[in-house]
Amino acid sequence: MGWDNHGSGADARRRILLAGVSAIVMATTSTYAQENTTADLAANGVDTSEVTLLDRITIVSRTGESAIEQMASVSHVGPEEIQRRQASTANDLLFGVPGVEIKSDARSVASSVNIRGLQDFGRVAVIIDGARQNFQRSDHGTQSMFFLDPELVQQVDVIRGPVANTYGSGAIGGVVAFETKDADDFLRPEETWGASTTARFDSNGSGWTTSAVGAYRFNENVDILGNIVYRDFGNYKDGDGNRVDGTGFDVVSGMLKSTIKPTENSSLKLGWTGANDDWREPGSSAYDVEVKQNTFTGRYNYADPNNPLVDLHINAAHSNSEMVQTFTSPARRYNPAVGGFVVVPAGSRTTYDLRTTGIDVWNTSRFDTGAVSHELTYGGDWLKDKVETVSPFGSNDVYTPSGNRTVWGLHIQDKLTYDWLEIIGGLRYDKFELDNDVASNSGDRVSPRLTVGISPFKDETLAGLQFYGTYAEGYRSPSTTETLMNGLHPSGVVFPFLPNPNLIPETGKTWEIGINYKRDGLIYANDSLRLKAAYFNNDIDDYIGLQQISAFASFTDDCNFTGTIPICYQYQNFASAKIRGFEMEAFYDAGHVFGGLSASIISGYTVDSDSLREDLLTIPSSQVTAQLGFRMLDKQALTIGGEVQYNGKPDGATYAEDYTLVNLFASYQATDNFRVDFRADNLLDETYTNPLNGTTTSGLNESGLTLKLGATMRFGG
Repeated sequence: MGWDNHGSGADARRRILLAGVSAIVMATTSTYAQENTTADLAANGVDTSEVTLLDRITIVSRTGESAIEQMASVSHVGPEEIQRRQASTANDLLFGVPGVEIKSDARSVASSVNIRGLQDFGRVAVIIDGARQNFQRSDHGTQSMFFLDPELVQQVDVIRGPVANTYGSGAIGGVVAFETKDADDFLRPEETWGASTTARFDSNGSGWTTSAVGAYRFNENVDILGNIVYRDFGNYKDGDGNRVDGTGFDVVSGMLKSTIKPTENSSLKLGWTGANDDWREPGSSAYDVEVKQNTFTGRYNYADPNNPLVDLHINAAHSNSEMVQTFTSPARRYNPAVGGFVVVPAGSRTTYDLRTTGIDVWNTSRFDTGAVSHELTYGGDWLKDKVETVSPFGSNDVYTPSGNRTVWGLHIQDKLTYDWLEIIGGLRYDKFELDNDVASNSGDRVSPRLTVGISPFKDETLAGLQFYGTYAEGYRSPSTTETLMNGLHPSGVVFPFLPNPNLIPETGKTWEIGINYKRDGLIYANDSLRLKAAYFNNDIDDYIGLQQISAFASFTDDCNFTGTIPICYQYQNFASAKIRGFEMEAFYDAGHVFGGLSASIISGYTVDSDSLREDLLTIPSSQVTAQLGFRMLDKQALTIGGEVQYNGKPDGATYAEDYTLVNLFASYQATDNFRVDFRADNLLDETYTNPLNGTTTSGLNESGLTLKLGATMRFGG
C-alpha cells in the first residue's frame, strides 16, 4: 500500500500500522468534550448516571449540524477539552486534532494554522466570531498570523478541505473557526450575574496567567459578558535544558460580547476582541515587537419556526491589526536611494498595518419535494484588505508591500435527503482584484462541490453508520505580497525581488471518501461513541511559491545585476502540489471513563513542468494521539488522565525527527464555585522540533517539561 510514491513507503506503512494497532487497543476507550459535558453537569449538581450527552452544533455548520452529522472532515473542541488543555497559546488548543498543525517559530503568540499541508496567504481561513483574520507579515519564518488568547475561547471547530467554500474565498486548505465565550454559556440558569477569576503558573518560562470573567443578564432578551487576560512568560527551556531565545512574551487580551433578542425569532450578537502582545525576535538584527489588534463583529439571525423558508444570517466585521518592529541595536541595511548600505539606528521602527472589512450574508430555506427534503443555502460575501507598511530607508517593507485586495463571491448549496440517501450539491463563484502603485491582478472562477452519503443499515448496532464520498474544488487568489513584492533584499547580500502581476490563482481539487459512526448506549445506557475517518487526495494546480531566477535566464529581462549577486526572487506558479492522507478520530464517553484516539497520516510533494518532484516542506508530522481519563468521587468532582502522541518525521524535513509526547492532566471541582487544575506537558522532557518551525539555518526546539497549576474561583447570584 503506497501512501508516498517517492522515498518513504516503509515509514508510511509503519505509521499506518501504528495507527491501526492503537485503534484496536483504544476502540472501547475514546473521547473529547460534547455540548453538555459530564464535568459541567456534575458541577451543577446533575446526576450524570442517567445523562446521555448531546452533540454540540459546530460553528462551521451553516445548517445546524454537529461534527458527526456532517459529511466532511470536521472536528470540534469543546469547553471541557479547552479547560483540560490549560492552553497558554492557540497552539495548545488544537493538540491532537487530525490534519491540523500550528506554526509559530519562536513567536509563541503569533500562530499560523496548517491544515493538510497547506498554510499561509489565506490557504486556511481563520475566523473569530465570524471575522476573517488575514494579517500577514513576510520574513524568514511564519507568514500569516492570528492573535487570540485561548482564555477567551468557548469552542473551536475545524473543517478540512475546500468543502468549506461557503465561508469565503481562498480556503483551499480548510477553516478554523473560534467562538469566544458567551454569557448564556457562562451564567447558570438561575443567575442574573456571575464572575470568575483564574490564576495559573507555568513552570517552564516561569509564566503567570491571570484571567477575570464577568457576565450580567439584564433580562431574558439582553445579556453581556466581558473577559480580560494577562500573561507574562519568559523564555522556555527545551528538553535538553537550554533556553530558547525569543520565546518569551507578554499578553494583555480582552473581549466584550452582548446578545440582544429584538424579537422572539431573532438575535443580535455584538462583540469586540482585542490584543496587545509583546515579544522579542532574536537574530542578527533583534527586534522588539508589539502587536495591537481590535476586531469588531455584529451577527444577526432571524429564523421563524412557522416559516422554514427563512433562516437568515448577516455577519459584519472589521479588524485592525498593527505590528510595530523596533530595532534594538543599529542595523546595516541596503538603501536603494543612495545605492549602498546605511546604518539604521536603534529605535527605528517598521510598522505593518492591516485593516480588514467584510460582510457575509446567507439564508437557508427548508422544504420538501415529494419524499425528498431540501436544505437550500444561498448567499454571498465581500471582503477588503488594506495593507500599509512603513519601514526606515525602504528596507523591511520590501517583504510586505502596501496594497489593496478585494475578494467577493456568491454561493448556493442544496442538501437533499431521501431516507438512507443524502446528496449535497453546490457552486461558488469567486472574484478578486488587488493593486498598488507597482502592479495589479484580477480574476474569477466557479468552483463545484458534490457529496453523496448513504446510511444503509437499519438495525440498532449499525444504524448510525454512514458512508460518504466528496469531490470539491476551491479557488485561492494571490495575496498582495505574492503579487506586489518589489525591491532589493535589504540585508546581507543584495538582490531584487520582482513583482508578478501575471500570477494565476491556485485551484484545489479534492476528493475524499469517509465514514461517520454514531452510537449511544454502546456498553452502558448513557454512554456515547463517535467515530469519523476519511481518506483524501488534494491536487493544487498552479501552486504559488517563491522561486530563484538566474540573471542569465533567457525568459526574463527583469532580473539583472542590480544587487551584489546575479539572482532574483519572484513568486511564481512553479508547480502542481499533490497531497494525500488518512485521518480518523474516535470519541467515547461513559461518564466515569472517557478517552479519545486520533490519527493523521499525510504525504505531499510538488511536480514542476519538467516532471521534477520535490518534497512539499509544509507537510506536518504524521500523528497518532491517544487520550484516556477517569472521573471519580461524588458528582465526579475529580478528573485524572493522560495523553500520548507519536509524531512521525515528514519527508524532506531537515531538522525534525520522530518524537513522542506524554502529557498528564487532573482537575478537582472542590465546590460548585472552586476548581483546581493541574497539567504536565512533555512529561518525559523530550527534545524535539516541529518540522514546520525549522528556520533556514537550524531547527527550533520546542518546550521541554512544563508543569501547570491553576485555580478558578467563581461567584454568582
